[in-house]
Amino acid sequence: MTRGGPFRGQAVLTGAGKSQVGRRLGRSGLELTIEAALRAIADAGLTPDDIDGVASYPGPGVPDRGFSGASVHELRDALGLRSRWYLSSMETAGQIGPAIEACMAVTLGLADHVLVFRSVWESTAQATAGRASVLFGDGELPPHLQWTGPFGAVSAANWLAMPAQRYMHDHGLTREQLGWIAINARRNAGLNPDAVYRTPLAMDEYLNARMISEPLCLYDCDVPCDGATAVIVSRRDAAAGLPREPLTVESVGTGMFERATWDQRTDLTTMAAHDAAATLWERTSLRPADVDVAQLYDGFSFLTVMWLEALGFCDHGKVGPFVEGGERIALDGSLPLNTSGGQLSGGRLHGMGFLHEACVQLWQEGGDRQAGRPRVAAVAAGGGPVAGAMVLSRD
Repeated sequence: MTRGGPFRGQAVLTGAGKSQVGRRLGRSGLELTIEAALRAIADAGLTPDDIDGVASYPGPGVPDRGFSGASVHELRDALGLRSRWYLSSMETAGQIGPAIEACMAVTLGLADHVLVFRSVWESTAQATAGRASVLFGDGELPPHLQWTGPFGAVSAANWLAMPAQRYMHDHGLTREQLGWIAINARRNAGLNPDAVYRTPLAMDEYLNARMISEPLCLYDCDVPCDGATAVIVSRRDAAAGLPREPLTVESVGTGMFERATWDQRTDLTTMAAHDAAATLWERTSLRPADVDVAQLYDGFSFLTVMWLEALGFCDHGKVGPFVEGGERIALDGSLPLNTSGGQLSGGRLHGMGFLHEACVQLWQEGGDRQAGRPRVAAVAAGGGPVAGAMVLSRD
Protein backbone atom coordinates (compact mmCIF):
# COMPACT_ATOMS: atom_id res chain seq x y z
CA MET A 1 0.00 0.00 0.00
CA THR A 2 1.28 3.45 -0.88
CA ARG A 3 0.82 5.75 2.10
CA GLY A 4 0.28 9.28 0.95
CA GLY A 5 -3.06 10.97 0.90
CA PRO A 6 -3.94 14.34 2.36
CA PHE A 7 -2.51 13.59 5.83
CA ARG A 8 0.65 11.71 4.78
CA GLY A 9 -0.21 8.94 7.25
CA GLN A 10 0.01 11.33 10.20
CA ALA A 11 -3.67 11.30 11.27
CA VAL A 12 -4.67 8.15 13.15
CA LEU A 13 -7.56 6.96 15.31
CA THR A 14 -6.48 5.70 18.71
CA GLY A 15 -9.69 5.19 20.68
CA ALA A 16 -13.47 4.94 20.38
CA GLY A 17 -16.31 5.08 22.86
CA LYS A 18 -20.07 4.88 22.95
CA SER A 19 -22.65 5.69 25.61
CA GLN A 20 -25.75 3.74 26.46
CA VAL A 21 -27.99 3.72 23.38
CA GLY A 22 -31.75 3.30 23.47
CA ARG A 23 -35.20 4.72 23.07
CA ARG A 24 -36.41 7.40 25.47
CA LEU A 25 -33.65 6.92 28.01
CA GLY A 26 -34.56 10.11 29.82
CA ARG A 27 -30.89 11.08 30.16
CA SER A 28 -29.54 14.47 29.15
CA GLY A 29 -27.48 14.92 26.03
CA LEU A 30 -24.55 16.15 28.11
CA GLU A 31 -24.68 13.09 30.36
CA LEU A 32 -24.58 10.76 27.35
CA THR A 33 -21.77 12.79 25.79
CA ILE A 34 -19.62 12.62 28.91
CA GLU A 35 -20.10 8.85 29.06
CA ALA A 36 -19.01 8.33 25.45
CA ALA A 37 -16.12 10.79 25.74
CA LEU A 38 -14.64 9.22 28.86
CA ARG A 39 -14.89 5.77 27.30
CA ALA A 40 -13.10 6.93 24.15
CA ILE A 41 -10.35 8.63 26.16
CA ALA A 42 -9.81 5.54 28.31
CA ASP A 43 -9.94 3.29 25.24
CA ALA A 44 -7.03 5.23 23.78
CA GLY A 45 -5.04 4.87 27.00
CA LEU A 46 -5.23 8.61 27.64
CA THR A 47 -6.60 10.88 30.36
CA PRO A 48 -8.60 14.09 29.94
CA ASP A 49 -5.37 16.02 30.56
CA ASP A 50 -3.97 14.54 27.32
CA ILE A 51 -6.86 15.84 25.19
CA ASP A 52 -5.91 19.17 23.63
CA GLY A 53 -8.54 19.36 20.89
CA VAL A 54 -12.32 18.93 20.71
CA ALA A 55 -14.65 18.83 17.71
CA SER A 56 -18.32 18.09 17.20
CA TYR A 57 -21.32 18.31 14.88
CA PRO A 58 -23.63 20.27 14.65
CA GLY A 59 -22.84 22.69 17.47
CA PRO A 60 -25.26 24.79 19.51
CA GLY A 61 -28.12 26.85 18.16
CA VAL A 62 -29.88 24.09 16.24
CA PRO A 63 -33.64 24.56 16.74
CA ASP A 64 -34.53 20.85 16.51
CA ARG A 65 -34.89 19.54 20.08
CA GLY A 66 -32.73 16.52 20.72
CA PHE A 67 -30.72 16.90 17.50
CA SER A 68 -27.70 18.34 19.33
CA GLY A 69 -26.83 16.66 22.59
CA ALA A 70 -24.06 18.84 23.98
CA SER A 71 -21.82 21.65 22.80
CA VAL A 72 -18.03 21.62 22.63
CA HIS A 73 -17.87 24.18 25.42
CA GLU A 74 -20.24 22.22 27.66
CA LEU A 75 -18.08 19.12 27.31
CA ARG A 76 -14.87 21.09 27.83
CA ASP A 77 -16.28 22.51 31.05
CA ALA A 78 -17.54 19.14 32.25
CA LEU A 79 -14.20 17.38 31.71
CA GLY A 80 -11.94 20.33 32.49
CA LEU A 81 -10.26 20.19 29.08
CA ARG A 82 -7.57 22.68 28.04
CA SER A 83 -7.90 22.98 24.26
CA ARG A 84 -5.25 24.15 21.82
CA TRP A 85 -7.81 23.66 19.01
CA TYR A 86 -11.58 23.24 18.93
CA LEU A 87 -14.43 23.31 16.44
CA SER A 88 -18.13 22.73 16.07
CA SER A 89 -19.91 23.16 12.78
CA MET A 90 -22.93 22.11 10.77
CA GLU A 91 -21.72 23.46 7.42
CA THR A 92 -19.14 20.74 6.89
CA ALA A 93 -18.63 17.44 5.07
CA GLY A 94 -21.57 15.63 6.60
CA GLN A 95 -21.77 14.46 10.18
CA ILE A 96 -18.19 13.16 10.14
CA GLY A 97 -16.89 16.52 8.93
CA PRO A 98 -15.47 17.39 12.39
CA ALA A 99 -13.48 14.13 12.36
CA ILE A 100 -12.03 15.09 8.99
CA GLU A 101 -11.15 18.55 10.29
CA ALA A 102 -9.58 16.97 13.37
CA CYS A 103 -7.31 15.01 11.02
CA MET A 104 -6.20 18.30 9.50
CA ALA A 105 -5.60 19.78 12.94
CA VAL A 106 -3.29 17.00 14.15
CA THR A 107 -1.45 16.84 10.82
CA LEU A 108 -0.73 20.58 11.04
CA GLY A 109 0.41 20.28 14.65
CA LEU A 110 -2.48 22.28 16.09
CA ALA A 111 -3.26 19.45 18.53
CA ASP A 112 -1.94 16.03 19.57
CA HIS A 113 -5.17 14.25 20.54
CA VAL A 114 -8.60 15.50 19.44
CA LEU A 115 -11.81 14.22 20.98
CA VAL A 116 -14.51 14.12 18.28
CA PHE A 117 -18.08 13.43 19.37
CA ARG A 118 -21.70 13.39 18.26
CA SER A 119 -24.65 13.06 20.63
CA VAL A 120 -28.42 12.97 20.19
CA TRP A 121 -31.46 12.63 22.43
CA GLU A 122 -34.14 12.78 19.73
CA SER A 123 -36.14 9.86 21.08
CA THR A 124 -36.69 11.52 24.44
CA ALA A 125 -37.38 14.89 22.78
CA GLN A 126 -39.98 13.40 20.45
CA ALA A 127 -41.67 11.58 23.32
CA THR A 128 -42.59 14.91 24.88
CA ALA A 129 -42.96 17.21 21.86
CA GLY A 130 -43.77 15.06 18.84
CA ARG A 131 -41.83 14.86 15.59
CA ALA A 132 -43.33 17.96 13.95
CA SER A 133 -42.70 20.14 17.00
CA VAL A 134 -39.15 18.88 17.24
CA LEU A 135 -38.41 19.87 13.64
CA PHE A 136 -40.20 23.20 13.47
CA GLY A 137 -40.70 24.36 17.01
CA ASP A 138 -40.76 28.06 16.08
CA GLY A 139 -43.50 27.62 13.47
CA GLU A 140 -41.35 28.82 10.57
CA LEU A 141 -40.00 26.80 7.66
CA PRO A 142 -36.23 27.15 7.18
CA PRO A 143 -34.87 28.58 3.90
CA HIS A 144 -33.88 25.20 2.44
CA LEU A 145 -37.58 24.29 2.21
CA GLN A 146 -38.40 27.06 -0.26
CA TRP A 147 -38.86 24.57 -3.12
CA THR A 148 -40.71 21.86 -1.17
CA GLY A 149 -42.40 23.44 1.83
CA PRO A 150 -45.15 25.20 -0.15
CA PHE A 151 -46.24 21.79 -1.43
CA GLY A 152 -46.33 20.14 1.98
CA ALA A 153 -43.03 18.27 1.63
CA VAL A 154 -41.46 19.22 4.95
CA SER A 155 -39.95 15.87 5.96
CA ALA A 156 -36.62 14.38 4.95
CA ALA A 157 -38.59 11.30 3.92
CA ASN A 158 -40.43 13.47 1.36
CA TRP A 159 -37.24 15.06 0.09
CA LEU A 160 -35.55 11.70 -0.40
CA ALA A 161 -38.59 9.92 -1.81
CA MET A 162 -38.51 12.13 -4.90
CA PRO A 163 -35.01 11.16 -6.12
CA ALA A 164 -35.71 7.57 -5.06
CA GLN A 165 -38.76 7.50 -7.33
CA ARG A 166 -36.74 8.97 -10.17
CA TYR A 167 -33.91 6.48 -9.64
CA MET A 168 -36.34 3.56 -9.63
CA HIS A 169 -37.94 4.84 -12.83
CA ASP A 170 -34.64 5.41 -14.63
CA HIS A 171 -32.63 2.43 -13.39
CA GLY A 172 -35.15 -0.26 -12.47
CA LEU A 173 -34.41 -0.52 -8.75
CA THR A 174 -37.28 -2.47 -7.15
CA ARG A 175 -38.70 -2.23 -3.65
CA GLU A 176 -37.62 -5.83 -3.07
CA GLN A 177 -34.04 -4.94 -3.91
CA LEU A 178 -34.15 -1.84 -1.71
CA GLY A 179 -35.56 -4.00 1.06
CA TRP A 180 -32.36 -6.02 1.30
CA ILE A 181 -30.56 -3.03 2.79
CA ALA A 182 -33.06 -2.88 5.66
CA ILE A 183 -33.12 -6.67 6.08
CA ASN A 184 -29.33 -6.85 6.18
CA ALA A 185 -29.23 -4.08 8.77
CA ARG A 186 -31.71 -5.92 10.98
CA ARG A 187 -29.80 -9.19 10.55
CA ASN A 188 -26.61 -7.52 11.80
CA ALA A 189 -28.44 -5.68 14.58
CA GLY A 190 -29.61 -9.05 15.87
CA LEU A 191 -25.96 -9.77 16.69
CA ASN A 192 -25.37 -6.39 18.34
CA PRO A 193 -26.48 -6.23 21.98
CA ASP A 194 -26.57 -2.42 21.83
CA ALA A 195 -28.94 -2.22 18.84
CA VAL A 196 -32.41 -0.76 19.30
CA TYR A 197 -34.26 -3.31 17.13
CA ARG A 198 -32.94 -6.88 17.03
CA THR A 199 -35.84 -9.10 15.97
CA PRO A 200 -35.52 -10.56 12.43
CA LEU A 201 -37.14 -8.70 9.53
CA ALA A 202 -38.64 -10.72 6.68
CA MET A 203 -39.17 -9.47 3.14
CA ASP A 204 -42.96 -9.84 3.40
CA GLU A 205 -42.96 -7.74 6.56
CA TYR A 206 -40.88 -5.10 4.81
CA LEU A 207 -43.09 -4.99 1.69
CA ASN A 208 -46.29 -4.75 3.75
CA ALA A 209 -45.02 -2.10 6.16
CA ARG A 210 -46.68 1.28 6.49
CA MET A 211 -45.67 3.61 3.68
CA ILE A 212 -44.04 6.82 4.92
CA SER A 213 -43.38 8.62 1.64
CA GLU A 214 -43.60 6.44 -1.43
CA PRO A 215 -41.47 4.44 -2.19
CA LEU A 216 -40.01 4.61 1.34
CA CYS A 217 -41.73 2.54 4.00
CA LEU A 218 -41.27 2.45 7.76
CA TYR A 219 -38.27 0.12 7.56
CA ASP A 220 -36.49 2.42 5.09
CA CYS A 221 -36.27 5.08 7.82
CA ASP A 222 -33.75 5.21 10.64
CA VAL A 223 -34.69 4.85 14.29
CA PRO A 224 -34.58 7.97 16.50
CA CYS A 225 -32.74 7.18 19.71
CA ASP A 226 -30.70 8.66 22.54
CA GLY A 227 -26.96 8.09 22.56
CA ALA A 228 -23.48 9.46 21.94
CA THR A 229 -20.35 8.28 20.16
CA ALA A 230 -16.80 9.57 20.30
CA VAL A 231 -13.41 8.85 18.75
CA ILE A 232 -9.90 10.09 19.43
CA VAL A 233 -7.97 11.46 16.44
CA SER A 234 -4.24 11.61 17.18
CA ARG A 235 -1.06 12.61 15.42
CA ARG A 236 0.96 9.47 14.68
CA ASP A 237 4.04 10.43 16.67
CA ALA A 238 1.89 11.44 19.65
CA ALA A 239 0.25 8.00 19.52
CA ALA A 240 3.53 6.15 20.02
CA GLY A 241 3.31 3.89 23.05
CA LEU A 242 -0.49 3.95 23.30
CA PRO A 243 -2.15 0.54 23.78
CA ARG A 244 -4.20 0.56 20.59
CA GLU A 245 -2.89 -0.24 17.14
CA PRO A 246 -3.43 3.11 15.39
CA LEU A 247 -5.89 3.19 12.52
CA THR A 248 -4.57 5.32 9.69
CA VAL A 249 -6.86 7.81 7.96
CA GLU A 250 -5.81 7.05 4.39
CA SER A 251 -8.13 9.50 2.65
CA VAL A 252 -11.19 11.69 3.05
CA GLY A 253 -13.94 12.78 0.69
CA THR A 254 -15.04 16.37 1.06
CA GLY A 255 -16.15 17.49 -2.38
CA MET A 256 -19.26 19.50 -3.19
CA PHE A 257 -19.65 20.34 -6.87
CA GLU A 258 -23.30 21.40 -7.01
CA ARG A 259 -25.88 23.16 -4.85
CA ALA A 260 -26.34 21.83 -1.31
CA THR A 261 -29.94 20.78 -1.90
CA TRP A 262 -31.96 17.58 -2.12
CA ASP A 263 -33.64 18.41 -5.39
CA GLN A 264 -31.60 20.86 -7.51
CA ARG A 265 -28.77 18.70 -8.89
CA THR A 266 -28.12 18.39 -12.61
CA ASP A 267 -28.69 14.63 -12.40
CA LEU A 268 -31.49 13.93 -9.94
CA THR A 269 -30.34 10.31 -9.58
CA THR A 270 -27.10 11.45 -7.92
CA MET A 271 -26.42 13.26 -4.65
CA ALA A 272 -23.61 14.94 -2.74
CA ALA A 273 -22.33 11.44 -1.97
CA HIS A 274 -21.03 11.28 -5.54
CA ASP A 275 -19.02 14.49 -5.08
CA ALA A 276 -17.49 13.38 -1.78
CA ALA A 277 -16.63 9.94 -3.16
CA ALA A 278 -14.91 11.41 -6.20
CA THR A 279 -12.52 13.42 -4.03
CA LEU A 280 -11.98 10.47 -1.69
CA TRP A 281 -10.45 8.27 -4.38
CA GLU A 282 -8.44 11.16 -5.87
CA ARG A 283 -6.42 11.33 -2.64
CA THR A 284 -5.28 7.73 -2.21
CA SER A 285 -3.81 4.83 -4.14
CA LEU A 286 -6.41 2.54 -2.57
CA ARG A 287 -9.35 1.50 -4.75
CA PRO A 288 -12.89 0.31 -3.98
CA ALA A 289 -11.77 -3.31 -4.39
CA ASP A 290 -9.38 -2.84 -1.44
CA VAL A 291 -12.23 -2.14 1.00
CA ASP A 292 -12.99 -5.04 3.34
CA VAL A 293 -15.94 -3.55 5.24
CA ALA A 294 -18.25 -0.59 4.56
CA GLN A 295 -20.12 1.56 7.07
CA LEU A 296 -22.37 3.67 4.86
CA TYR A 297 -24.95 6.18 5.99
CA ASP A 298 -28.50 4.85 6.13
CA GLY A 299 -30.62 7.64 7.51
CA PHE A 300 -32.86 6.25 4.78
CA SER A 301 -32.08 3.06 2.90
CA PHE A 302 -31.90 4.97 -0.39
CA LEU A 303 -28.94 6.98 0.91
CA THR A 304 -27.05 3.70 1.18
CA VAL A 305 -27.92 3.05 -2.47
CA MET A 306 -26.33 6.38 -3.32
CA TRP A 307 -23.16 5.60 -1.36
CA LEU A 308 -22.73 2.09 -2.78
CA GLU A 309 -22.56 3.39 -6.33
CA ALA A 310 -20.86 6.70 -5.53
CA LEU A 311 -17.97 4.89 -3.84
CA GLY A 312 -17.59 2.59 -6.83
CA PHE A 313 -18.71 -0.68 -5.29
CA CYS A 314 -21.05 -1.04 -8.26
CA ASP A 315 -21.83 0.96 -11.39
CA HIS A 316 -24.30 3.84 -11.51
CA GLY A 317 -27.81 2.44 -11.67
CA LYS A 318 -26.70 -1.11 -10.78
CA VAL A 319 -27.17 -1.14 -7.02
CA GLY A 320 -30.33 -3.27 -7.25
CA PRO A 321 -28.61 -6.39 -8.61
CA PHE A 322 -25.64 -5.77 -6.29
CA VAL A 323 -27.69 -5.96 -3.07
CA GLU A 324 -30.36 -8.41 -4.27
CA GLY A 325 -30.47 -11.51 -2.11
CA GLY A 326 -28.26 -9.91 0.53
CA GLU A 327 -25.29 -12.23 0.00
CA ARG A 328 -22.73 -9.63 -1.11
CA ILE A 329 -23.48 -7.28 1.80
CA ALA A 330 -23.73 -9.94 4.52
CA LEU A 331 -21.11 -10.31 7.25
CA ASP A 332 -19.49 -13.13 5.27
CA GLY A 333 -20.04 -11.45 1.89
CA SER A 334 -17.62 -9.65 -0.37
CA LEU A 335 -18.59 -6.26 1.14
CA PRO A 336 -19.95 -6.54 4.70
CA LEU A 337 -22.26 -3.55 5.09
CA ASN A 338 -23.30 -1.66 8.23
CA THR A 339 -22.19 -4.40 10.56
CA SER A 340 -23.73 -2.90 13.72
CA GLY A 341 -27.20 -2.65 12.20
CA GLY A 342 -26.64 0.90 11.02
CA GLN A 343 -29.20 3.54 11.85
CA LEU A 344 -32.07 1.55 10.36
CA SER A 345 -31.97 -0.95 13.23
CA GLY A 346 -29.07 -0.01 15.50
CA GLY A 347 -30.30 3.53 16.15
CA ARG A 348 -29.83 6.98 14.66
CA LEU A 349 -26.49 8.02 16.13
CA HIS A 350 -26.29 10.32 13.13
CA GLY A 351 -23.12 9.56 11.26
CA MET A 352 -20.52 9.14 13.97
CA GLY A 353 -21.85 5.69 14.82
CA PHE A 354 -20.46 4.47 11.49
CA LEU A 355 -16.98 5.76 12.33
CA HIS A 356 -17.18 4.09 15.73
CA GLU A 357 -18.21 0.78 14.15
CA ALA A 358 -15.39 0.97 11.60
CA CYS A 359 -12.95 1.18 14.52
CA VAL A 360 -14.61 -1.78 16.23
CA GLN A 361 -14.33 -3.88 13.09
CA LEU A 362 -10.72 -2.94 12.29
CA TRP A 363 -9.71 -3.70 15.88
CA GLN A 364 -11.61 -7.01 15.54
CA GLU A 365 -13.84 -6.40 18.55
CA GLY A 366 -17.22 -6.92 16.88
CA GLY A 367 -18.02 -10.14 18.71
CA ASP A 368 -20.79 -12.08 16.98
CA ARG A 369 -21.03 -9.41 14.28
CA GLN A 370 -17.30 -9.34 13.49
CA ALA A 371 -16.77 -9.43 9.72
CA GLY A 372 -13.59 -11.46 9.45
CA ARG A 373 -10.24 -9.68 9.75
CA PRO A 374 -10.69 -6.44 7.77
CA ARG A 375 -7.72 -4.22 7.04
CA VAL A 376 -9.46 -1.40 5.13
CA ALA A 377 -12.79 0.22 6.00
CA ALA A 378 -14.89 2.80 4.18
CA VAL A 379 -17.02 5.19 6.21
CA ALA A 380 -19.60 7.58 4.78
CA ALA A 381 -22.06 10.01 6.34
CA GLY A 382 -24.78 12.26 4.97
CA GLY A 383 -25.11 11.89 1.24
CA GLY A 384 -28.09 14.05 0.33
CA PRO A 385 -27.26 17.78 0.18
CA VAL A 386 -23.93 17.37 2.02
CA ALA A 387 -21.63 14.40 2.46
CA GLY A 388 -18.32 13.20 3.82
CA ALA A 389 -16.35 9.97 3.52
CA MET A 390 -13.22 8.41 4.99
CA VAL A 391 -11.03 5.39 4.32
CA LEU A 392 -9.27 3.85 7.32
CA SER A 393 -6.64 1.14 7.40
CA ARG A 394 -5.08 -1.12 9.99
CA ASP A 395 -1.30 -1.43 9.70
